[in-house]
Amino acid sequence: MGRILLIIVAVVAALALVGPLVGFMLTLLKWGLIIGLVALGVVFVSKWATRT
Repeated sequence: MGRILLIIVAVVAALALVGPLVGFMLTLLKWGLIIGLVALGVVFVSKWATRT
């Protein structure tokens, strides 16, 4: 019985630690995508401006 409770506590603690890390990674991915899209837009506009 004690071993089962220890395993349950370990799983809950692992989930409590992994949750913020996953959120942080998704936040980094979101900002990376936003910065990439802005950079792509700048390149597109600069190529369009030099062509005309």
